[in-house]
Amino acid sequence: MELFGRKWTFFACVVLTAALVFIQFFARSLQVLLVGELLCGLVLGCFVVIGPTYASEVCPMALRGYLTSFTNLCFVTGQLLGNGVTAATAPLTNHWAYSIPFALQWFWVAVILPGIFFIPESPWWLVRRGRLEDARDALRKLSSRHVDIEPMLTLITETDRLELDMEAGSTYLDTIKGVNLRRTEISAGVYITQVLSGIYLINYGTYFFQQAGLETQDAFYMGIGFLAVGWVCTVFSWLLLARFGRRRIFNIGLSVLIFLMFIIGILDSIPDRPSGVAWAESTLMLVWNGAYDLSVGPIVFVILGECSATRVRSKTIAVATAAQAIVGIIMTVAIPYMINPDEANMQGKLGYFFGGLGALCLVWSYFRIPETKNRTYEELDLLFDKEVPAREFKAYRIDAPSLGI
Repeated sequence: MELFGRKWTFFACVVLTAALVFIQFFARSLQVLLVGELLCGLVLGCFVVIGPTYASEVCPMALRGYLTSFTNLCFVTGQLLGNGVTAATAPLTNHWAYSIPFALQWFWVAVILPGIFFIPESPWWLVRRGRLEDARDALRKLSSRHVDIEPMLTLITETDRLELDMEAGSTYLDTIKGVNLRRTEISAGVYITQVLSGIYLINYGTYFFQQAGLETQDAFYMGIGFLAVGWVCTVFSWLLLARFGRRRIFNIGLSVLIFLMFIIGILDSIPDRPSGVAWAESTLMLVWNGAYDLSVGPIVFVILGECSATRVRSKTIAVATAAQAIVGIIMTVAIPYMINPDEANMQGKLGYFFGGLGALCLVWSYFRIPETKNRTYEELDLLFDKEVPAREFKAYRIDAPSLGI
């Protein structure tokens, strides 16, 4: 991304996706399918980094929260469409049951690829490459005719100069040096909190519902309901973003998730498990998913874009994504064993496990996550450089000389 820019890196990833889908589509053995999944997974990991990075760099401050959190809506939309397609092809008894869902990915390639030629490059990346005229042209494309783009270009240039003065480099090593270490910690911490709060249970939602006591068909419908509720709540999260700060949404949302997890665990501990407990646990999981997509789910992508320094934003998000992936792999291996009746057979008692992990994350987030709403990137650079405590970010006043005014 730093070598070729956001636009053309994204273009390369879309082309690679189109090529690698061929492996999945023509796979007739588990070994070939695994190779295709692994290679596609590497490319999909790039999209997770490109999306929030590009969105945070091309939108005005007033829209920054909405467009960066849109990443979460894309995830939920993809899962919902994927579940719908696989449900439709499930009755098939040949390879088309999985080949058709893979083939439909080419539809999105055909839609996205032509549009890439019409989107502008990130003006922040262009300024860092010394291409001021190209940055000015990109800002013109991103703004209406009545907007004076010169102040915006000056702000980008001055922010980049400020970070250079602060000795903020642009390598992966620089993400853990000096003030950037705190910014990388916050970015990785909020991303990992998504996993530790219990979101990976969604991947095993249908199986969880079955083990909780629902019939197979009811469990499947509940899984679809999960994703539908998540989609609607992500849209409603934009209302919260407009009114409340990032810190408050994250911490209150995480508190609700912890409370619901403990309630699920308590219900599962009722002796002899009355018949209504299975539906109660499943309904609470549905509510939990809604609360997640109102708060922790989308707000993480906003925090990723705002807490990372502009010169190392793509690398900071990449490091945070890698950290989350490592914890995710651990949970992907552990959760099936914890749910399986022949292993730990925890069922709803997983609520205690994720509630406890979530409580630890809440203690960390209270002391470490700052309020970044309505702050320019230059102001955020100064706040981090002054080592302002997270709880004082919102009220801290920056004097005009510090901003170069």
